[in-house]
Amino acid sequence: MTRVTPWPALDGIAYGGDYNPEQWDRAVWDEDVRLMREAGVNLVSVGIFSWALLERSEGVFDFAWLDDLLDLLHANGIHVDLGTPTASPPAWFFHAHPEARVLTRDGRTMGFGSRGMASHSSPAYRAAIARIADALAARYAAHPAVVLWHVHNEYGVPVGEDYSPASVAAFRAWLAERYGSLDGLNAAWGTAFWGQLYTAWEHVGAPADAPSVVNPAQRLDFARFTDAQLRACFRIERDAIRAHATQPITTNFMANQSWTTDLWAWGREVDIVSDDHYLWAADPDGHVGLAIAADLSRSVGGGAPWILMEHSTSAVNWQPRNVAKRPGEMARNSLTHLARGADAILFFQWRASRSGAEKFHSAMLPHAGTESRVWREVVDLGAALGRLGEVRGARVQAEAAVLWDFESFWAQDLEWRPSIEVTHQAQVRAAYEQLWRDGVTADFALPGHDLSGYRLVVVPAQYLLTMADAANLTSYVAGGGTLVVSFFSGIVDENDAVHAGGYLAPLAEVLGVRVKEFLPLREGETVSLERADGTRLTARSWAEDLLVAGAETVARYADGPAAGRAAITRRRHGEGTGWYVSTSLDAAGLAATFAAAYADAGVSASSVPAGCEVVVRRGAAHDFTFVVNHRDDAVTLDLDGVELLTGAATDGVVTVPSGGIAVVRSALPESATR
Repeated sequence: MTRVTPWPALDGIAYGGDYNPEQWDRAVWDEDVRLMREAGVNLVSVGIFSWALLERSEGVFDFAWLDDLLDLLHANGIHVDLGTPTASPPAWFFHAHPEARVLTRDGRTMGFGSRGMASHSSPAYRAAIARIADALAARYAAHPAVVLWHVHNEYGVPVGEDYSPASVAAFRAWLAERYGSLDGLNAAWGTAFWGQLYTAWEHVGAPADAPSVVNPAQRLDFARFTDAQLRACFRIERDAIRAHATQPITTNFMANQSWTTDLWAWGREVDIVSDDHYLWAADPDGHVGLAIAADLSRSVGGGAPWILMEHSTSAVNWQPRNVAKRPGEMARNSLTHLARGADAILFFQWRASRSGAEKFHSAMLPHAGTESRVWREVVDLGAALGRLGEVRGARVQAEAAVLWDFESFWAQDLEWRPSIEVTHQAQVRAAYEQLWRDGVTADFALPGHDLSGYRLVVVPAQYLLTMADAANLTSYVAGGGTLVVSFFSGIVDENDAVHAGGYLAPLAEVLGVRVKEFLPLREGETVSLERADGTRLTARSWAEDLLVAGAETVARYADGPAAGRAAITRRRHGEGTGWYVSTSLDAAGLAATFAAAYADAGVSASSVPAGCEVVVRRGAAHDFTFVVNHRDDAVTLDLDGVELLTGAATDGVVTVPSGGIAVVRSALPESATR
């Protein structure tokens, strides 16, 4: 078997972005490569939306312009991430294969003129993507510029689910393989409810729009099926490339910004994890969402360094209000991704487009040209990354984990749940943000993963929990771990059926508590909690009537529908501790509760000033401490070593200005060298 290169073959940190020279006259290309050298660019992504230019009609290829481009980039020392253009099939393809168009859940056929995938189940589409991927790899596998292959673009965005006839037929086949028989399907979907029993496979369809809510187990399986079909399309292209090429192969995820794909499954398919991340302008603390995306990207890759395939130099163009990044914000964003495990910092895109839907999207080379603030910051960032090459390959050290389960999220997000205010996005964000503010670096994990390496595991939104995964969490605590479980967790099994024994039953042993009844609150309503020491906490949206069986009560509801009853509990189980939080605490309440859990876990909250994040990457010989200051004033920290961006010794103290960054190289602690 041909050996796959583990990482793009270039020195230092990769820097660059999407390059779309087909939008420009040939004379512009020479200016582009000159400016790329000035900015320190060493990697560009090419060809991602070029199918119509590469395959002019079915099986008729024109590679002359791409030959010229790759030769030009190589001659200028710029490496290439070569994309397959399959996210945007040509007009001729849809003319020849109208059956390959996507059908929406409400029965509308999607038209041409945008981007996005054709029907992922279409035989014609699958044949076409295999053909173009094979042709590209056969021609360019040995080209010296090509160091990475980039399949498709943002799977599941903007099109994920497809309800076309080809998809329905494939769904039936997928279900037959999963359940083996109609009896198995009927049992899993609970079709006795509302008289939905199936007696023939041809009666089973996709969960299209219906007069009322569609069977949630069917909806959940269709989400699983959609993800599997998208991954099958990826494998078709990946395997076509691998028949010719040894370079690593990836596709760009959208961690924390798209829910169509199960990134844990996708992480096992790619050679390197890569991610696209864009700040949500409406979020004043968007840097916290950025940290979530970075930590998730690292986690689905097993902790290995990853590629930031896209982010923006300034504003995007597709949000309701596209707020420009402030001076220095682009560098903070970029180096936060680097701090959290990225070894490549890339943007969409190199040169701003004059035409098309994304002409107002920022770029490395903006419409204003080289006299702009953005261009100056792009050049400065390239120089900074050039000074940080020795960080490459170092790994982030995390002592906590937050559970992140796409299948549970798919199930929780379906209709007719107890409260529209209870969403996995809000629950995960609240828990992670508390860890972030406490300076506790966290990985993400699945409930079935080996969690023994973490002192603390937080379960903010595990609505769907299998019995096997519950046993794993129970064993984690018995072995000495600290588990913090939030409300509306452990409710249903893998088929979205409530667990026998009721809510929270799978975790009753480890938590010493069950839920007798959900008590959602009205809009705007809050409840108060009282701890044993008399301290009052505030919560909103949700309360529960708990049956305490073996746990100690840490806080009780002081008012509201569960007044006088347990709200927060703690139970010793084996060598560890299980916490249960039955309501949506505000920031102060979360801080107090997590502080108590940290004490059980032996985790120390950071003393770093609020609004300043500190992350450590550990290399073979050194620690690299990143300090990113989001505050309006300077911060001073005790750090001994060399600040790599300036080259100056810290003499034990480093001062980071408002909005600034420091990266300090220091000797490994003695415990790490034993």
